[in-house]
Amino acid sequence: MKVAGIVAEYNPFHTGHAFQIEQTRLRLGEECAVVAVMSGNWVQQADCAIADKWTRARLALMGGADLVLELPTVWACSSAESFARGAINILDACGVVDALSFGSECGDIEGLNRVAQCLDGPEYENRVRALVNDGATFAACRQQAVEELLGVELGGLLSRPNNNLGVEYIRALNDLNSGIEPMTVLRKGAAHNSTGQTARFVSATQIRMELAEGNWDAAQPYLPEGGRALLEGHTVAQTGLVHVERAILARLRTMTAQDWERLPDCGLTEGLPNRLERAGKTCISVDDFFEQVKTKRYTRARLNRLVLWAWLGLTAADVPYAPPYIRVLGFNERGREVLRQMKARASLPILTKPAHARVLDETGRKLFELEARCTDLYDLCFETIPAPGREWNTDPVILL
Repeated sequence: MKVAGIVAEYNPFHTGHAFQIEQTRLRLGEECAVVAVMSGNWVQQADCAIADKWTRARLALMGGADLVLELPTVWACSSAESFARGAINILDACGVVDALSFGSECGDIEGLNRVAQCLDGPEYENRVRALVNDGATFAACRQQAVEELLGVELGGLLSRPNNNLGVEYIRALNDLNSGIEPMTVLRKGAAHNSTGQTARFVSATQIRMELAEGNWDAAQPYLPEGGRALLEGHTVAQTGLVHVERAILARLRTMTAQDWERLPDCGLTEGLPNRLERAGKTCISVDDFFEQVKTKRYTRARLNRLVLWAWLGLTAADVPYAPPYIRVLGFNERGREVLRQMKARASLPILTKPAHARVLDETGRKLFELEARCTDLYDLCFETIPAPGREWNTDPVILL
């Protein structure tokens, strides 16, 4: 039995994700098992997921995945490079994954491979360093450097978000010298983060907007069968961070420059921590904070992640070199068979129950405890707040 790995947020799982799984099985065989590494309760856009990770794992199993593993918050809410490396480390540690399947706007695995090789070459390092010194964003400098080295067509691949992530997945596989073979599925329909689409495939952003506004009839055609019934009553209302804005603002007002320096990608050499401290002590809202700290060099996405990390109480020191365990969020019958194989071949401990975290080494226990705190804070984003401690008392979803 072939095993394909997929990295996803499934926020929420929709017809586009089902299409990717379908296309993966067309290439690798109908019996191919699909193992998804999914972001937990916090996602890369520095926002709370539309529904908790167990609900979203069940939705993914209903839509075609066989085994859902968790990408911990410290990687899920980070840059594309860190996000990819955390997820690929988990898939590689499973010991059973044959292929990595990811969606891309170009559908050109050879082109993405060439860009990945370029980014890890010395010529790129020298060129991007010179460009960054001119004050542009890192993303813009990165793309320009690759365009100069490989040409506009290949460099331009980095202008699209899924291509960009695909390149980072390939780089992570290469760094690990992994035997997992990358493959890409051409993305169909709506673009990432787009809205207002009426095609067969719409973006998760569009679906979240419909759910937030209570337009269940509009969202239902894009969810797996039974998805609406599962999600109703389990989603955050509107923008979940609205419910915790004052708590975030309180954290911003007490942060010093030294506190900001402890966060990853904090812009220390450019003096960003001092700017962040000043804004935190004078802003009257989170939006006002962003207005005060924005610059051409720092994207809103990067600043969003800094603020979320600050509120969650995470620091760069909290990020292990690599994931110290494999956390199971859900599985079906085929996924159970994959788990059996993993128990004999995985290079990391496999957590199929929360209690298993108590026997991890210090690094693993600390990360799990941080995840438990992140879940308790996530639950504040609901109108009706669940009792704390769900991380310790919620077992994986089993769909047989």
